[in-house]
Parts: sequence; structure tokens; C-alpha cells
Amino acid sequence: MAQVEMVGIAKHFGGVKALRNVSFAAEAGEIHALMGENGAGKSTLMKTLSGAYLRDAGEIKLKGQVTDIQSPRQALDMGVTVIYQELVIAPHLSVAENIFIDHLSTGGFFVKRSHIEAEARKVLAEIGFTDIDVSRPAGELSIAYQQVVEICKALTRNSSVLVLDEPTAVLTSHETEKLFELLFQLRDKGVCIIYVSHRLEEIFHICTRATILKDGETVGTVNIADITQHDLINMMVGRELSDLFPDRSVEIGAPVLEVEGLNAGVMVQDVGFTLYAGEVLGFAGLVGAGRTETMRAIFGADARESGRIVLKGREISPSSPKEAIRDGIGLLPEDRKAQGVLLEMSVRVNGALRPDSPYESKVGLIDRAAEGRGIQALVEQLAVKTASIESNVGDLSGGNQQKVALMKWVDMGSDVLIVDEPTRGVDVGAKIEIYNVINDLAAKGVGVIVVSSEMTELIGVCDRVLVMREGHIAGELTGDDIREDKMIALAMGLN
Repeated sequence: MAQVEMVGIAKHFGGVKALRNVSFAAEAGEIHALMGENGAGKSTLMKTLSGAYLRDAGEIKLKGQVTDIQSPRQALDMGVTVIYQELVIAPHLSVAENIFIDHLSTGGFFVKRSHIEAEARKVLAEIGFTDIDVSRPAGELSIAYQQVVEICKALTRNSSVLVLDEPTAVLTSHETEKLFELLFQLRDKGVCIIYVSHRLEEIFHICTRATILKDGETVGTVNIADITQHDLINMMVGRELSDLFPDRSVEIGAPVLEVEGLNAGVMVQDVGFTLYAGEVLGFAGLVGAGRTETMRAIFGADARESGRIVLKGREISPSSPKEAIRDGIGLLPEDRKAQGVLLEMSVRVNGALRPDSPYESKVGLIDRAAEGRGIQALVEQLAVKTASIESNVGDLSGGNQQKVALMKWVDMGSDVLIVDEPTRGVDVGAKIEIYNVINDLAAKGVGVIVVSSEMTELIGVCDRVLVMREGHIAGELTGDDIREDKMIALAMGLN
């Protein structure tokens, strides 16, 4: 008997059919993958299970009993917990208060802070994150640690069905392994785990079965042991795909960016490196190693204490992103929803949102026709799935939002482009399109920096990889030395 079963589920949003006769079943004591391209219907199906969306047709069964889930609160009471890719953190509450937020009203008028902090430490210790300060406001944590807090919150609910939507998107390989150990423990205790991810290596490592959705319909359910990664990709995209990482045959040119003795707080200490024209330079490291902080300091988003930045032989000192952009540096930030796009604005506005717009006349007026043609061409180049360039970015899937965030940089004419976690939460097909964009920019002589927690991504797209540890450059890897074991060893300070 399936722990959770969904039969004939349909969900419409106006004239858009997000789900059409979808069926899905997962058993107790199983880690079951739910897969599909961005926009395939995965998140909509899970939001229907959680009560966030009300289905238009079909039925949901828990332990064989037909149930009518009408709200997220009702789903939680029935043992269904969903941890979404978009974290639901109360930023001004402490870590302990976030973990036990369901229990804060059970102790009378006053919260016994010492008690919940002690219990929070126990929960964090169980999954190996004793370094998180439970009294600290959760909003001050990194995205990775906020994800850990969300998982701990789910553990306190004793859920029988746990849905994780891209849970490792913000975790390093070491943190991911700790998460997997926790999931195996929950699986062995009989918890039904539904695992939504685009990372094939994770699916083949921890899951026994996978259900694939495409265009709001069920393609099928397969045993992981009976299928190859190539066949699984073909089921997802409905077509043959070439290798995930495109071949690189770019000629590396002269230095385009030179950073010397960069200091910016405790996270950036005496960082120095050189980026060459046409090169794709990777930055690896554990969460908190200082990769993002280094890039923000170069981009002028964070203040620099000292150090030199030389762009094509000219020393620059950007004190703001606007200055960095005008100097010739672009940055795709790691948090697309908070920093990369304006969710309530259209694809057209987001794609054209930059200083010195090419669609602006000398008197400050926008040529709407030219802007429309330019943005439509970028939509087609990046294969953004949208009904119109006037559609709000918030209505797009996560992967398509990421492509919109990247869109403005494609024809910016930057000398240097920094992309921080460029394929986080992006499906396999969209990853290939983003990698091709990176390759195309490098072929035009742009120096590209890729900050990524996916080591396979760094291996596949980069000419050279720098590994950071505790705010410093711990080492450099080139050629055949760009390997996971060497990146991990440098990141953890091992010889």
C-alpha cells in the first residue's frame, strides 16, 4: 500500500493547464524522485499535495484512505511536510524559534527560550550542524544554513511524508552527504521521502524509483536500477540530448581582470588571481569560504578594505554595482529572487533593466519597438519558456527566472561576467542552454567567472578552478587535476 497516492490530478490557472490527469505514488520507507524540466508541473503537484493549491480534479490518498487536503495546516496535521525551494524562514526570529515555530504557543504566555534553544541544539547536533548559533536571527544565516533550519523544522513535526524541493541546491558536497545520511535514517524509520531534484547523480545515489513529468502529464515511473542517466534525460525532455557539457575550443587571451591583495571583512582575506580573456575560471569551496563575498567586493556591492582591481590594464575602484557595470563587469547573483530579477515586473522590463540601456535615446526616451525586438531575440536565444515578453517573471518556473536574470548580461558587452550558482534549481535542458551561453561569451573574448557548489559543473565548464577556504585562495587546479577529490581536499584544508 502506497503511503501517498495521487490519481488523476488536474490543476488549471486560467487558461493554462498546469497539471493534466497526473498520477503519482510513493511508499513508506522509500526515497522517490520526482523529475521533469522546469515548468513540467513538479512544484504544482507538490503544492497540491501540501494544500497550498486546491486541485480541480482527481483524488489524494494517504495510507490508502482518500483524503481532502484543503490547507497547508491540514496537510501538516496529516503528516505531510513540504520544504520548498523558496525557503519559508521568519528572518527576525532566532534559529531555535524557527525550528520550533509550531510549538511556540504551547507553553503559555511566555516562551521558555532556554528550553527551545537546548532542544534546537540537539536537533542540529543529530544532523551534524553544531556550528549554527541557535540564538542568532535566522535571516542572518547563509542560504545553505537557512535550508538546514527548514529541515530541522520538519524533523520536529514527525512527518510520515516529507517532500524536499531541490534541497541540495545551496549545499556543498560535504553538507549534501550529511543530508543524505539524515534522509537514509528517516527512510529506514519508514518515512516516505519525495525528492525533487535536477541533479541526476543524486537521484541515482539515493533514490529507488523516479516518476517523470512533462508538460503537466505523467510520462512514467521507473526503477532507478533499470535505467541509465541518458534514458532518464530523454524521458524528461522528450528528445535526444548531446553531452551535458559542450566542448570548449576557445583560445585563451591576455589578462582581462587582475585582483591583488583584496580584503573585505573576515570572508575575503588577501585574495588575488588573474582572469584571462576567453577563459572560464571556476571558484570552488565550502559554504562560508568567501566565494560570493569576493565577487561582491569586486562588483562594488560590498565595501573593499584594501586591494587592487585591474581591468584590461586599467586600475578601477568600483564603489557600487553601477560603477562596476560601467567599468565592464557584470554579475549574476546567487539569489535570483532577491537580487537577480524583479518578480512582479515583466520579462521585457527585466531583460532591459541595466544602466545605459541600448534602447534609450539621447533624450532619455525608450524605443519600445526596438526594446521589444531585442528582448524577444534574447528570449529565443536562451529558450525562455514564457507566454509573452509582457508576462511577469514571478509567473515563470525557477529555471526560466534564472534565464531571465542572465538575459541582461548576454548582450551587455561586458569584459568580465561573474555568474554565481548559474544553474541552481535549473533542469538538465536549461543547464545545457546556460552552459552554451557561457561558452559563447567566452568565445567572444569575455572572461567568465563561475562560482558553483556543483563540482561536476566546475569540472565540465571551467578551464581552471580556484578553491577558497576561510576567506583565502587555498589552491589552483588545472587540466586533469580539476577533480572532485582535489577540490574537496583543498576546501577542507587537507594535503
